[in-house]
Amino acid sequence: MVDVRKDFKGRSFLAEKDFTRAEMEALIDFAVELKAMKKAGTPHRYCEGKNVALLFEKSSTRTRCAFVVATIDLGGHPEYLGANDIQLGKKESTEDTAKVLGRFFDGIEFRGFKQSDAETLAEFSGVPVWNGLTDQWHPTQMLADFLTVKEHFGRLEGITFTYCGDGRNNMANSLLVTGAKLGLNMRICAPEGLQPEQWVIDMAEELAKTEGGGKLMVTSDVDAAVKDADVIYTDVWVSMGEEDKFAERIALLTPYQVNSEMMAKTGKDTTIFLHCLPAFHDTETDYGKQIEKDFGLTCMEVTDEVFRSPASLVFDQAENRMHTIKSVIAATMGTF
Repeated sequence: MVDVRKDFKGRSFLAEKDFTRAEMEALIDFAVELKAMKKAGTPHRYCEGKNVALLFEKSSTRTRCAFVVATIDLGGHPEYLGANDIQLGKKESTEDTAKVLGRFFDGIEFRGFKQSDAETLAEFSGVPVWNGLTDQWHPTQMLADFLTVKEHFGRLEGITFTYCGDGRNNMANSLLVTGAKLGLNMRICAPEGLQPEQWVIDMAEELAKTEGGGKLMVTSDVDAAVKDADVIYTDVWVSMGEEDKFAERIALLTPYQVNSEMMAKTGKDTTIFLHCLPAFHDTETDYGKQIEKDFGLTCMEVTDEVFRSPASLVFDQAENRMHTIKSVIAATMGTF
């Protein structure tokens, strides 16, 4: 039995693979408890007086806001350090930065390019480090995603979950591995050139066998991937730092766009839609206007019709970033 108030103390949260199924479930269940306390106005200042560094090499809306509000709700003080505020790997090594920040702060969040930087911060800072996104993994997003699924369906085990789009990114890696660990039937639907690397598939298959018990599928066949799906999930076709790949990705991924036809192919009227956001579902952004000008598209990975439909739980999912991140902070740094 995992005790969320004791068993995570002092640990970092760098990748889903580092935690057992029971531990991941405990963090999700603790988030449910904290969410209820937030809604009821019940104080839960488990990190009173703690100082938290928020290191952001990559910009963010949800991750930054979730960590700030979560830290304050828990009684701590967050200090935001953007790309222009730190010398990480530029004028100061990541190791030296870690040793300095560990003297000032009780916990460190890192959102950046390299997983190795998150690991170095955890190795040398002496305090818990939480991965807010790297090139390989996005573990805090996973807790929010699977909390949203559990809230809606009342369970995780046996749910059929299909991700469509770029399958060779941090989101696809994390979804496949985490879902396999938690007992879902996980499917990654992507063109052959954008499917997960073999080591990720091998890891997920081993986790499905030893911990989850669900079935896995990696395919380019949309019809097979979405049949009987309870969840359809997608992400942007071009990640931060890949802006020169729009034309290539549009050509490859247009058949994998989540639209009403794809949703109908599940054969269920209870299928939900999820997206980690931001989403290119209309032309109400500078990027959207530019894509329309350059490629004649008014949406990309998901249509506006699906994004705004009753099946879409993307804003519940976004809110759950705060509750699940609060769970991680409190469990690893809190005083109960």
